[in-house]
Amino acid sequence: MLDPAVPHLVVNCRTLYFSWLPADPDAVAALVPAGLRPHPDREVFMNQYVVDDESQTSGFGSYSLTYIGVTLVGMDAPDGVTPGGWWTHYVSSSERVRGYAVARGAPALPGCTSITEQGDTIVTETAIEGLPVIRAQVRVGDTGHAMHNGHHRYLTELHGQLVSSIYPVIAEPSTAFEIESVEFLDPDHPVYALRPENPLTIAWGYYSPRSSFAYPGGLTVLGELEPGWPAPDRWSRSGLPSRP
Repeated sequence: MLDPAVPHLVVNCRTLYFSWLPADPDAVAALVPAGLRPHPDREVFMNQYVVDDESQTSGFGSYSLTYIGVTLVGMDAPDGVTPGGWWTHYVSSSERVRGYAVARGAPALPGCTSITEQGDTIVTETAIEGLPVIRAQVRVGDTGHAMHNGHHRYLTELHGQLVSSIYPVIAEPSTAFEIESVEFLDPDHPVYALRPENPLTIAWGYYSPRSSFAYPGGLTVLGELEPGWPAPDRWSRSGLPSRP
């Protein structure tokens, strides 16, 4: 098992990263523990990415991953502008990555993410327990010269403690970007609570064929969570917690 205190680097992965307004704002807010403030619009974010070759990582190997969660107020990244987020689901094809993430507080589940290119259209799909649960379609352009540089901040729960990490990121977004559809395919899966409203309202996003980031080497402990967490909605369909 990888040491969760050791930082790791991922380079040039294919990434679709965007956010939307949800169909059920109350259900989204219920996934955020007391003491944290969800965005007033209950904005949901999702990152789907694929690492095609083991040479792109410092030790993870090749894998795919989708994480999804709720945008927060008052937990910004170091730039003071980019809002932080609370992870609700973290789906990876790699047992090694899941073990590393669980030890850092991520609500990790086994599953696969695919990114398929069809001309200027990108189709992404996330499957959990062998069944597709999320599918998105986006129209993109050529890779541009404008870079996305900065940091993202994500919060998780570890041993009853609220913890925070800052993730540096550098991406080369495509020049054109239009989300055409976002489908949540399984009404019986807990992740369905995060589905977008209809008509679809996208807050922000990008597609990048080359996105790089790092897992930091440490976690900042912010305090204790209230007893009774995690909420049942964060559990897998089997009814078991998403981590030991």
